[in-house]
Order: sequence, then structure tokens, then C-alpha cells
Amino acid sequence: MGTWRWEGLDKNGKKARGEIQAQNEKEVRKFLRAEGIRAKRVTPPSFTDFDFGEWLLSRGYGTSFSNQELCQFTKQFATMLAAGIPIMQGLEILSKAEKNAVLKKGLKNIAQDVGEGKTLAEAMMKQRGFSPMYCNLIKAGEAGGVLDTILNKLAIHLTKQEQIKNKIKSAMTYPTIAVAVGTLVVWGLMVFVVPKFMEMLSDTGQEPPFVTLMVVNISKFLQAWTPLMIPAGIVGLVVFNAWKKSPIGKPIYDKVTMNLPVMGGIIIKGNLSSFTRTLSTMLSSGVALIDALEICLETIDQTYLVKDIRGIKKAVTEGQTFTGPLEKVPYIPMMVIQMVKVGEQTGRLDEMLERIADVFEEEVNRLIETLTKMIEPLILVVLGGIVAAILVAMYLPIFMAAGGDS
Repeated sequence: MGTWRWEGLDKNGKKARGEIQAQNEKEVRKFLRAEGIRAKRVTPPSFTDFDFGEWLLSRGYGTSFSNQELCQFTKQFATMLAAGIPIMQGLEILSKAEKNAVLKKGLKNIAQDVGEGKTLAEAMMKQRGFSPMYCNLIKAGEAGGVLDTILNKLAIHLTKQEQIKNKIKSAMTYPTIAVAVGTLVVWGLMVFVVPKFMEMLSDTGQEPPFVTLMVVNISKFLQAWTPLMIPAGIVGLVVFNAWKKSPIGKPIYDKVTMNLPVMGGIIIKGNLSSFTRTLSTMLSSGVALIDALEICLETIDQTYLVKDIRGIKKAVTEGQTFTGPLEKVPYIPMMVIQMVKVGEQTGRLDEMLERIADVFEEEVNRLIETLTKMIEPLILVVLGGIVAAILVAMYLPIFMAAGGDS
């Protein structure tokens, strides 16, 4: 796809010219006819218009855009619509300014589909990266004539989701770096330092104690097998990631992680926060509860939570209240259930769900702080203990020899 230039006559017979993104001349003329423009001259894209990102994308090398990039687009699009800029014009402006190749191409395709008569929601459903929740809210906004308001809600929702993810990532960054550096230090001691000590001990002819022999044997093992352990570790990680995403491995992995101390609470409450905020956003936008529950299932990446929420959706479909089946889920606090009950009774379920999402987010933040406080000293103690044990094992024969000489 490139930028084609055209000259012709508009609906009123006046001279007009412009640019359009298209794959070929036929596509350009088809689009112009749909706009009531009679093209007299169509100029193909020049070499300087070549988009390397799009070329990579067309070869299947592009990656999808992030939540943050989608959030940025949503905010900008909402601002443009609120200022009275037409949808087509807004999409064209944003597509030209967008740097991510996948989102850029998606916006161009959306603008083209909208120009051919499709609704914005229909056009977005055809592009990857726009979730069913996103598209359904856009559909509700178009139907109610409040598209800019819906886009602002979506931007807030995406921002909240991104904040939770970033907090979890930032909390795990220090422990990950500490473990990696500590492991490298221990490996360096075992592979380079311990053999030097053994050379010194062999010159004395002294029989080393059991602890020293054990460290020496581990050192010899690492020296011999490290070249194979690194690729084996990489293969192991790849296999493990594939297993935990498989239909057999995912339920087992999810069951184990949700029962871990502290980390299990972060996983459960993080997912529940995302679920309740998404449900609140959809209900406040006019989406029916049953439809909203079905769409919200896609925001959860935990097998057992999905199973429980499917059970809630089934019960609601059969005519029960939202509160009834919610009470049967063991990990949902009673306070949350009471808030949902009040929301149902007062007809303000969307507001209550938003408050519940805030409560879960606060709980996640508290648990992250607790986890960080637990992990940091644990890492220091374990790594420090290993390094101390290695040094003691190496110096012990020297101390024993000095004691014997005296």
C-alpha cells in the first residue's frame, strides 16, 4: 500500500486533487467513484513514499500494537471527535502520524472501510488488535451518538489496565535483576575462583574436608556442563512456556499459581479488577449484562476464574440475579458481594462495579508491596548464604592447616 495522488472533478464539477492510501490504481478509482469524484489523473506512489514498516508488515514480520499505543490513539481520536472533526478525517490524520506499522495500516484500512459505508465498529472488527470489548463499546457509542464519550471511557479503562500491569512488572524487576546478577556471581566463583583455590590446596598435599570436596565437585560439574546447560536452559524455558499455554498445562499452571502465597492474591485480584472495570464500562455504555459478561471473559487469563464467570453468566441467563451465583465463588470477598447487591437493587450496578475495581486495584498494590518486601530480603539471604558457604568451604582447609601447624 502507498500514497496515490489524484486530480479530477468533484460532485459539483469543480477541480479537485488529493492523496489516498491504496494498493493499486483500480482501488483508488473505486474509492473516488464512491465519493462522487471523477478522476482524470492518478499518479502512483514514488520511491520516496516507500514505507519500510508496511513492507515488513506485508511480509508477515510486523508485531501487534501495545495497549499503550491503542490508549494513545483512543485519547487522540476522542479529542478530535469532541472538536467536531469528522471520523474519516480524524482517522486519516492519526494514520499519517502513527509510527507503529500495524496500527498505522489498521487505521488506513478502517478509514477505507468507513469511506465505503461500513460503521466504525464493523471496520474495527476486521482489524487485529481491537478487542471485542473495544469494538462493542464503539458500536454502542455510534448507536447512542456519544462516540467521543465512549472513547474517553475506553481510554480511562485502558490506562487503568496498563497501570496495573506496569506496577506488577516494576515490582518484579528488582528481584529478577538481583537473582540474575547473584546467579552470575555464584557461577563465576564456582568456575573461576574455586579451581584457583584447589591449585593452592593441591600444593600443600592436605586432604580437604567434606564441605570443600562437595563445592569442588559442583565446580567441576559446572566447568564441564555449562556449555550444554545454557542451550538446555533456553530449550527448557521455551518448552515450559509452550506447556503452560497448552490445553493440558494451562489449568495445572493456573491452579498452582493462584494458590501461591501473596502471588496468588495478586493474580486473582488483578484479574477481578480487570473484569469488574470492563463490566462497569460496558454496562455504563448501554451493553446488556449477559452480552457484557460474555465479552468480559476475554479480559481474564485465568482458567478457573473464566470457569466461575461462565457459571455466573449461565445463572444470569436462566433468570437469576447477578449477586446469587456470585456468592458461590469462594475467593470473592463478602464486602464485594454486598456492594454488587446494593448496585442491583438501586439500578447503579455499573457505579458499584467501578468502585469494586478500585478496591481490587488497591488490594493488588498492597500485595505487590508485601511481595516486594518479602522477596528482597529472601534473595539477599539466599544468595549471600551461598556465596558465604563457598568462601568458607575454600578457606576452611587453610584455617585447618594453620591450626595444625601451630
